[in-house]
Amino acid sequence: MKIKLLFITLLLSTLGFAQSKGTISGVITDKDLNNETLPFATVTVKGTTNAAQTDIDGKYALEVNPGTYVLVYGFLGYESQEERITIAAGEKRTINKTLTSGSVTLEDVVIESIQSRQKETALLMEQQKAVEIKQNIGAQELSRKGIGDVATAVAKTSGVSKQEGSNNVYVRGLGDRYNSTSMNGLPMPSNDPEKKNIALGLFSTDIVEYISIDKSYNAKMYGDFAGGNVDIVSKDYRGKGMLEISLGSKINTNAVSKSDNFLLQQGPNKSGFVNYGIPNNPLGAYNYENSLNPTKEAPFGGNFGIKAGKSFDIGEEGRLNFFATASFDNGYSYREGLTRSINAQGVFNKDFHQENFTYTTNSTAMFNTNYRINNNHKIGYNLLYVNSSDQSRDTYFGSDRDYDNANADLLIQRGTFMQNSVLINQLLGNHRITDNIDLDWGVSYNTVKGDMPDRTQNKMFYTRDTQDFKLVERTITDNQRYFQNLKEDEMAANLAVSYKLAKNEAGDSKGKITLGYNGRFKKRDFEAIQFNSDLTSQGQQVVVNPNNLDAFFNQSNYQNGEFFSLQSFAGLNPQTYNGDQKIHAAIGSFEYKLSEKLSGVIGLRYEKIEQTVDWRTQLDAGGGTNTFNRNEFLPSLVMKYEVNDKQNLRLAASKTYTLPQFKERAYFIYEDVMESKVGNEFLYPSQNYNLDLKWEMFPQNDELFSVTVFGKYIKDPINEIIIASSTNDISWVNIGDQGHAFGAEFEARKNIFDFDGELANKLSFGLNASVMKTDQDIDNEKIAKETQGRKASNLTDTSSGFTGASDLVMNADLTYSKEWKNDSGIMATLSYTHNSDKLYALGNEGKGNLVDKAIGSLDFVLKTKLNKNLGIDFGARNILNPTFERVQENASGDVKALSYKRGVNIGLGLNYNF
Repeated sequence: MKIKLLFITLLLSTLGFAQSKGTISGVITDKDLNNETLPFATVTVKGTTNAAQTDIDGKYALEVNPGTYVLVYGFLGYESQEERITIAAGEKRTINKTLTSGSVTLEDVVIESIQSRQKETALLMEQQKAVEIKQNIGAQELSRKGIGDVATAVAKTSGVSKQEGSNNVYVRGLGDRYNSTSMNGLPMPSNDPEKKNIALGLFSTDIVEYISIDKSYNAKMYGDFAGGNVDIVSKDYRGKGMLEISLGSKINTNAVSKSDNFLLQQGPNKSGFVNYGIPNNPLGAYNYENSLNPTKEAPFGGNFGIKAGKSFDIGEEGRLNFFATASFDNGYSYREGLTRSINAQGVFNKDFHQENFTYTTNSTAMFNTNYRINNNHKIGYNLLYVNSSDQSRDTYFGSDRDYDNANADLLIQRGTFMQNSVLINQLLGNHRITDNIDLDWGVSYNTVKGDMPDRTQNKMFYTRDTQDFKLVERTITDNQRYFQNLKEDEMAANLAVSYKLAKNEAGDSKGKITLGYNGRFKKRDFEAIQFNSDLTSQGQQVVVNPNNLDAFFNQSNYQNGEFFSLQSFAGLNPQTYNGDQKIHAAIGSFEYKLSEKLSGVIGLRYEKIEQTVDWRTQLDAGGGTNTFNRNEFLPSLVMKYEVNDKQNLRLAASKTYTLPQFKERAYFIYEDVMESKVGNEFLYPSQNYNLDLKWEMFPQNDELFSVTVFGKYIKDPINEIIIASSTNDISWVNIGDQGHAFGAEFEARKNIFDFDGELANKLSFGLNASVMKTDQDIDNEKIAKETQGRKASNLTDTSSGFTGASDLVMNADLTYSKEWKNDSGIMATLSYTHNSDKLYALGNEGKGNLVDKAIGSLDFVLKTKLNKNLGIDFGARNILNPTFERVQENASGDVKALSYKRGVNIGLGLNYNF
């Protein structure tokens, strides 16, 4: 009985103590931004250490004992305000405040605070608050790590890797087909006929506010998803005004080492834009605009850019914001090494020493504006244009068993120029209809063009005894000029209406119901034509100079007919394929706070899918058409449990699908030097089941520890294989009945030393790592049956991992930052990336798999600010310059198939803020 009385006494005392405090809460807004909520503002009880900070929505809450106090409301660069209050025991007071920037505030400080979603602390706070599993990388982190494009940025996040020598991104071991890309929530088309997604390397980080990487599915996303969705959120300037100019120079150590003989093909100009194409009468005359003779270049790159923004008040409530940026970047690279094709016994079918000379450009222009009519209504427009080019000259010198000549080596020269242009138009709107009803919408029209004008290829024998070169022809395609054009138009629309449920005692909504529609309609037109120089027997006896092939291939020699003639597969009719895809989606989701700590979102998405591909190619001159229709019901569930105010547990489960791409289903063949690819009209979608469990802790507003375990089951996975044929073409098939991936991710951001003071002075560390295991069935009988025997396979193994998947992916960085009172500062970041072995291609006919060996990259970035206007940046990337190696894992041992070094990239930049 005494124990019971003691327990009751303690309980009443505890309740009495809890009720003795009063609570002050409210919202802080920014007067300069039309009363937008102000994150990270502070509310302090004057003369004490009792303080609170506003969250991402500008809300705060503060507990105090009964009494009279002076509250101080403040924010960096803003005028503080004081409020004297008296509060009683158990009383709840609501005090809202509006702050304005001070008259002596530095403009760049105001800009930084306004554009809070660029900041790492803001994005971490948003991640902590969200019900869904989120992972973001903002402009501040991109700048700190010296990241210049979105592909590199995404590869710095946990569980994501980037394929060497390309922009291909793998999320949790899943490649391009399993991922999706969007901009401001609206989908983007692909610039590559072989890919589903646009190359993220096209997008400069100058246009980025932040990048969101969603690795768990929810009903707002299109269902063609299994690895992750990358959403680029474009800059949204809201400050008083800014103008920044930047310029820089850069080199690649490999390219500079070849500065005396850096050779590129003629034709493209230095801007990356071209206006040439198929010549008039291409089969009746040899009148190509571009020379076959290479030209010497000085391999020194550079960049320049300009950014500007301005905001205007319109009336008492409205505000109009503008932001524009334009930039140009170019660079040179060189690599040399071996490249081989190997049989099961380890004998080289092809054995070449390869040299690659490359010049790249990127021109980017963006304009966006948004009009905040009042606190309830906002509309915005985004216009983005990107033009990128890749000009490369490749030489292969060595042997090819198909070109049997014991006394000679084979030389292959290929000159390729690829120009990609992307035009994105977006119109977005956000409307608060009532206190409980919100309407969000967006429409987009995007156009992508990918042109390969006048790719050239020539093959020659080098006779060792006579030390001379002669053109060779084993097939009519050995000496050729190739033209390719792709155009893809895409329209998309998003519409969502959300209804907030009744509020709880704290004044927060208990949840919301969202209903909406998504539509995506894309059309692709692709055509290619190849003109082959058919050598006569006399033409194959002429001694030529590899750097002066114009002396042989010219109008005079063509006209006399003694050395070569011009042929194509179907006269002047190009090979074509066209794709049309329509997706209509209805979405619904219900978010609810089940208790003070537990909340969840359940979603359901219905998609009606229609995809049609038609073609007329050298493989099927009569043409063909292939159509499939699908109805997909895609459920999703997300749960969040708040362990305490610094820790969360999250669970996500979903069902999704994976569509084949247009080119994968078109009966079209594309020939490269080392391989040829042909489509499979029998290809069909995969079904995916996804599960995530995540724990996260936020010790401070800029610190994070998290662990995620995940699993994926894929029914009828799609894979790229070598088909059993005389030509060993590559194609795409549903390789087996099932595949799966499971693993764990770890992420940490920690301040090692933080010297408290008015100005920043700290050393911080970041680490993310993922370990995973992937496996998929390989069923040769299934492949033959489902393709009616047209894509027979003889794959070596009965199971394998996923191509592109590393068992271990790790990123680490160490950053020191220091500020001084004269608006100067320094930030130095050392970062390292490591990828373990990854499967590149499956072996067939007894050959082992091709595997890319483990490799790491060390980067250093130094950013200095000399005063409030002038800054100087330095960067060195791939400092260790490791050797990239690809091996074929034959039964008798590993055989090296590819090997080279990329060189060190060094850059120096200058920026000036007016």
